[in-house]
Amino acid sequence: MPSKVLIPTPLRQYVGKSDSLELEGKTIGEVLNHLTSQYGELKKHLYNDEGKLRNFVNIYLNDEDIRYLQKENTPVKDGDVVSIVPSIAGGSSTIALQPAVELSNDEIKRYSRHLIMPEVGMEGQKRLKAASVLMIGAGGLGSPAALYLAAAGIGRMGIVDFDVVDFSNLQRQILHSTTDVGRSKLESAGDRIRQMNPNVQLDLHQTRLSSQNALDLFRRYDIVVDGTDNFPTRYLVNDACVLAGKPNVYGSIFRFEGQASIFAAAGGPCYRCLYPEPPPPGLVPSCAEGGVLGILPGIIGTIQATETIKLILGTGQPLVGRLLLFDALQMKFRELKLRKQTECPACGTRSIQSLIDYEQFCGVTPGQEVPGASQWETTPVELKERLDRGDPIFILDVREPHEYQICRLPGSHLIPLGEIPKRLSELNSADDIVVHCKMGGRSAKAVDFLRQAGFKKLKNLKGGIDVWAQTVDPSMPRY
Repeated sequence: MPSKVLIPTPLRQYVGKSDSLELEGKTIGEVLNHLTSQYGELKKHLYNDEGKLRNFVNIYLNDEDIRYLQKENTPVKDGDVVSIVPSIAGGSSTIALQPAVELSNDEIKRYSRHLIMPEVGMEGQKRLKAASVLMIGAGGLGSPAALYLAAAGIGRMGIVDFDVVDFSNLQRQILHSTTDVGRSKLESAGDRIRQMNPNVQLDLHQTRLSSQNALDLFRRYDIVVDGTDNFPTRYLVNDACVLAGKPNVYGSIFRFEGQASIFAAAGGPCYRCLYPEPPPPGLVPSCAEGGVLGILPGIIGTIQATETIKLILGTGQPLVGRLLLFDALQMKFRELKLRKQTECPACGTRSIQSLIDYEQFCGVTPGQEVPGASQWETTPVELKERLDRGDPIFILDVREPHEYQICRLPGSHLIPLGEIPKRLSELNSADDIVVHCKMGGRSAKAVDFLRQAGFKKLKNLKGGIDVWAQTVDPSMPRY
């Protein structure tokens, strides 16, 4: 009987969109070798140039993280389940709080359903009122987490955000409404939370979280709730929590799948115990490019709020040393065990002493051009000018078919990024080709692949069809 290999959503495009495969093999290495032999495109996502499993890819056998063993030599028995878990951000977990507070008559009435629960009661509700929580982000995850924590009676809540509300946020970011479009997310979030519970002290930090301000901010609060949507900030949050000694209530989402855990709690693992290094830039698509079910952040954000309350109350079994996986399509929860890694670069024997440049750590260089990149790029305005002149241009759209149905450039030809290797014969290297996707990330990968295949007359549409809609054709729908 072969082993069942579970394929995570970001990698399913390379295996014919299957969520699981039956593969033979006596060891993890043999199973993975059969996998990458059948699906060659998957190999570069699992292995580095030296043929070693990448640090941002974890392999679980049933529910056990096998990194502490000889990973690829680990025996596999018939019927075992092998999980590929790429990054998509012991001891008591009780929080030391400020001196006891009292509840007003209005608060007793407001929180009455808590007060009649023996697990909460008056003492527990006072602990919630005495607690302080810092929310990183007022977006998809931060919205439900902040609302439920405010409703539960958290005494003091800080929110860090620097973005403004966009129409595309409204599908999932329930802190904000249509009338808030164009407003600061902090202002919108502040108004909504005050309506929910005027007893909550709100600290609104209109700033981008950075290595310069993170430690100062984190030390003012008991718990940090991570609602970030990018790897540099996720690693920054983790490392700052480790240095400040604050629990990191983690959540992440992608399409129909979510993850939740608690990192950097006393005696427990941190995020870098799970993912020591980030994936290369662009390898893991963001929600802006890959999409996310609007309800999903509500589920994961609510789990984050639940775990935060449990930490404050000192009750139940928090998600310390456990990674909770949720698949909305299957409506299934799975749990994987996490171990604190001795060699963890953040909380192990090689523990960090200070925060670093996380953009650089994740391979992101904002505001800087990659040497030679400009010769392979064109802007939407430049493309429009060339089309108006009648220049013969082959416009290659590498988005997915469902995106093509939303909007498209006139005369464009659709070949999704994952299909380009097998449909290369449909392209003519003599043509002047402009490649585009939604925002420029996938098309940049396509340009790199085509360059290696010998194509010379190539341009990547900088900013993709999204910038085209903003600068060339405002009537085009944006998504």
